[in-house]
Amino acid sequence: MFTSQCLSVAALALVLVGCDVKVPLDSAANQDFQWKTESFADVKIIRYQVPGWDSLTPKQKEFAYYLTQAGLSGRDIMWDLNYRHNLEIRYTFEDIYTLYKGDRSSKDFQAFELYLKRMWFSNGIHHHYSGIKFEPGFTAQALESWLAELGLTLSAEAREAIFNPNVDAKKVSLDPNKDLISSSAVNFYAKGLTDAEVTAYYASIRDTSAKPVETGLNTYVYKGADGRLAEESYKVGGRYGKALEKVVYWLEKAVAVAENEQQAKAIRSLIAFYKTGDLKMWTDYNINWVQATEGDIDFINGFIEVYNDPMGYKGSFESIVQIKDFEASKRMKVLQDHAQWFEDESTILPEHKKDSVVGITYNVVNVVSEAGDASPVTPIGVNLPNANWIREDYGSKSVSLGNIVQAYDMAAGKGFLEEFCLTEEEVARAQEHGALAAKLHTAMHEVIGHASGRINEGVGTPKETLRNYASAIEEGRADLVALYFTLDTNLVTWGLMPSLEVGKAAYDNYIRNGMLTQLRRLKLGETIEEAHMRNRALVARWAFEKGQAENVIERLSKNGKTFYRINDYQKLRALFGQLLRELQRITSEGDFYAAQALIEGYGVQVDPALHQEVLKRSEALNDAPYGGFINPKLSPVYGSNGQITDVKMVYPADFTKQMLEYSKDYGFLKLQGK
Repeated sequence: MFTSQCLSVAALALVLVGCDVKVPLDSAANQDFQWKTESFADVKIIRYQVPGWDSLTPKQKEFAYYLTQAGLSGRDIMWDLNYRHNLEIRYTFEDIYTLYKGDRSSKDFQAFELYLKRMWFSNGIHHHYSGIKFEPGFTAQALESWLAELGLTLSAEAREAIFNPNVDAKKVSLDPNKDLISSSAVNFYAKGLTDAEVTAYYASIRDTSAKPVETGLNTYVYKGADGRLAEESYKVGGRYGKALEKVVYWLEKAVAVAENEQQAKAIRSLIAFYKTGDLKMWTDYNINWVQATEGDIDFINGFIEVYNDPMGYKGSFESIVQIKDFEASKRMKVLQDHAQWFEDESTILPEHKKDSVVGITYNVVNVVSEAGDASPVTPIGVNLPNANWIREDYGSKSVSLGNIVQAYDMAAGKGFLEEFCLTEEEVARAQEHGALAAKLHTAMHEVIGHASGRINEGVGTPKETLRNYASAIEEGRADLVALYFTLDTNLVTWGLMPSLEVGKAAYDNYIRNGMLTQLRRLKLGETIEEAHMRNRALVARWAFEKGQAENVIERLSKNGKTFYRINDYQKLRALFGQLLRELQRITSEGDFYAAQALIEGYGVQVDPALHQEVLKRSEALNDAPYGGFINPKLSPVYGSNGQITDVKMVYPADFTKQMLEYSKDYGFLKLQGK
């Protein structure tokens, strides 16, 4: 499985914030711009600027506006996919919030407001990263009084979901000791279905052709009256039809103002997919989209990311609209130009290498808008399409979201570098080279990592073979490609970095993150379940263990605090190469048990004493571990003939106001059903 959201902004926090590095501001950026607007619970709300917007033609702005509207029109879909009671709870709670005239300073109402904000941030009542259900903080009696006072209703099932901690406690459960479906709250499978039933069902309809469709990507699975499993497609006239009608409406407008015919062709095939639910149309869209490489505007729209499905089949609705940053892209073009060299020089076994790496494009982009699975919490790098055979035959697109990286850095807290780096040398290296190291890691993860390797003929896709471990193995594989080559002298020769000190900074950060700092995202006593966190823990802990005989990485204590120091970077690089070879073998051969042994052995469990220490050290720094974004607002300007003549962009600063406006303007599943 080649997944798109390879590094979330939350992960970048530990790449950039964790080392206090600074990404230089774009010349168009305003130094006085308010980047961080508020913090609550464990999150902070950030704004981002869009360099290049004013340089677009009116027609290009109109194109971006229509694509933005299409993305936002699918917003409610993401909420319902995350949990079956999310929309009912959100709309009722938003009504309470806007209509209530009583004491808003009371303990119960303050807790209610916090709960609502956390819901908005996570697109539902489960934490966006850990997947654990939020504790309400307000009482059931208080909620009943608000409902009665305002004449509102909430189903008994929704009330139970809010207040009973044992009901649907985890959005996505990857615990191998539990039934993956019945223990996960996500709304891809009807209540009562089991892992065994779904596995057998998909085995019976598996597409065994050389060019398979992404079976199950856009369907809800239920048990019919005859006792057999069946699927309901997400399409106009089907599940989520009311929202998809609006998505299609705006996409049809976008076709008319596309920058070129290839863009228009891709959008037309996406429209056909939404109208029919036919996955062959989705295949056509991916092929057309990956070949649409010209123009200033690009977009991502569809049921794409499969992290939310414990079985790895179901895509979550996602939209990103972006402007290419041509200067930044030009500087990184060397990666795509040398894609075959990276494949040839990789440590993976010869039989797992691609003979020809084709069609890779890489761009740095500036985000215009995001929706669904990409908002408020966004990726910083995207690599698509996910289908292996499309990538091999037609290539792939990779992007780094430049203005998102910049915004996150500008809103960063202070002090992590001094707190978690052992020596002044490590601090100085991170200050001088950390920003470039982070950019290169993201770029190589996306461009080279996900594009590398191949699956053996006759072996199923990772979601079929590696199941609940597929995402973590894939992200680890892409990370290891980036890590291995970050310390290669050719990157210096090609001008991508000034010296190998950049690679050392990347290694320092990765080990520090995987061993220590990412633990601040967990509550004490939790294990690691999120795929990206599992992969970082796996890579760092495995390398630490395998290098102990030669003291490659050393665990030290200073003033009662734990640190990790790399003593031999070249030997660590060799270890990364060894693990890369093994993860590619696992992927190529579909070795489930080897994947399970690695993830469960290195990527899941947490040392409680070390965890408590990291939480205590992080708490003193007073900076939220997660960040999410307020989108810019696009407002069309109409001429006397009723046609759009310009689109103005403003940067709202009120997260609550934007969330309420989105519900009002794009709440297409509120009353019509799904």
